Amino acid sequence: MSKGAASNLLFQSSDWNFETLARTYDAIEEIALEDLGLDVYPNQLEIISSEQMLDAYSSVGMPLMYQHWSFGKRFVFEDHLYRRGRRGLAYELVINSNPCITYLMEENTMAMQALVTAHAAFGHNHFFKNNYLFRQWTDASAILSYMDFAKKYISKCEERHGTPAVEAILDSAHALMEQGVFRYRRPPRLSTEKEQERMRERLEYEEQTFSDLWRTLPPAGENNDPTQLERELSERKKSLNLPEENLLYFLEKTSLILEPWQREILRIVRVIAQYFYPQRQTKVMNEGCATFVHYTIMNNLFDQGKISEGAMLEILQSHTNVVFQPGFDDPRFPGINPYALGFAMMQDIERICVAPTAEDRDWFPEIAGTGLWRETLLDAWANHRDESFILQFLSPSLIRKFRLFLLTDEADDNFCEVASIHNERGYETIRGALARSYDIGSSQPDIQVMDVDLLGDRHLRLQHNVKNGVLLEENSRDATLRHVRRLWGYEVSLAGVDMESGETLYECSTEELSD
Repeated sequence: MSKGAASNLLFQSSDWNFETLARTYDAIEEIALEDLGLDVYPNQLEIISSEQMLDAYSSVGMPLMYQHWSFGKRFVFEDHLYRRGRRGLAYELVINSNPCITYLMEENTMAMQALVTAHAAFGHNHFFKNNYLFRQWTDASAILSYMDFAKKYISKCEERHGTPAVEAILDSAHALMEQGVFRYRRPPRLSTEKEQERMRERLEYEEQTFSDLWRTLPPAGENNDPTQLERELSERKKSLNLPEENLLYFLEKTSLILEPWQREILRIVRVIAQYFYPQRQTKVMNEGCATFVHYTIMNNLFDQGKISEGAMLEILQSHTNVVFQPGFDDPRFPGINPYALGFAMMQDIERICVAPTAEDRDWFPEIAGTGLWRETLLDAWANHRDESFILQFLSPSLIRKFRLFLLTDEADDNFCEVASIHNERGYETIRGALARSYDIGSSQPDIQVMDVDLLGDRHLRLQHNVKNGVLLEENSRDATLRHVRRLWGYEVSLAGVDMESGETLYECSTEELSD
């Protein structure tokens, strides 16, 4: 390599320092903003050790996370696998916040620091800031201050009420996190610091003036008039906004046994669950966006002569490992790799925009041959989630490349049937089935609060809307019901109702469960 070429390189060895990081960051930023047209939050890069990365894993990747025994248990598990060489660590961790925080491993080579900076600080960052789900359901500017408040508040509760009492509430709240999100209506924004201060004052006042009057109310009188009972039920449901999909929210607002500090802990867990809700719906798009961005930027830097061939080989090796998709008959097959599918679809969109085939022009007449791949990707990243993105942009060419096919597996049959393959008749069916598999509304159990008589027996009635005959696993179901009972204080029952026929498939109650 000539002296001129060497002097143009951003880095020449695997070692790095902060000056090298800053120089490389500036080069990456220029391509990301000016060539790709990305729009990102301000970046905050932090260098952490492998142990700190393990600790971040353990606390669900959130900075300023409160303490809980489950985080320590996961830390020991991950550390054991890492020390024995059975599991590697992520090269980075990125937080959806403003500023966007990216943790880089200090053990990374400089080539890897460049790769993960492009991947996280610009790819994920752009997606967090612009995707409609994150804009609708999260407040990146408030999450750090809120987590700081949450950590301090729970620590204060442990000092005042004891660690076992706080962990008992957290155990039950964590068990209900998947049922602690709003799916169909927008939650209120996180409190500002001023509102948090008023909330603290309100909680202190409630703790000083807390009354047990609710618990001493007499039961409602007997009434055998069916019309009157039906009218009372309708009015009760209307007053309590039932049915309610967010179980943690209902318990926080309605439980008669929880003290103010316990309600606030439920709210903290609920806010964290809501924060992660968009990430569960955009795994393919989010990782695909970040992978496409780092691949494009790194190749651009190489073409400019700013990255050496040796560094580029290291980057490509890591990239190839990330997007590797084992076959269905491979012992390593974990399902469809979201990195592989997302990256392949975004590369395919670029190909369709630049060099379409006749088939592409039939399937994607709006974008085929326009050359506007940047604009198409920016629009897709902003306005889709995994389900709609696959349904709109998965091409027959990519279906053939991944060799996708569709199986039907009826519970009453002792065999599986190949219903569709990658041919003209099967493309739309396969694309639709794959898109539905990323709809968390169909994969997560739909459990709602249906009724409770606060002035009567206070029996809390939940309903599981059963889809495609898929029932809850009994042991997990019963354990979760016990957690609901702990937070509610009275009997809790769950009925499984088939969504198509309306038939009640099963009923269970905490009164029937042994401790």
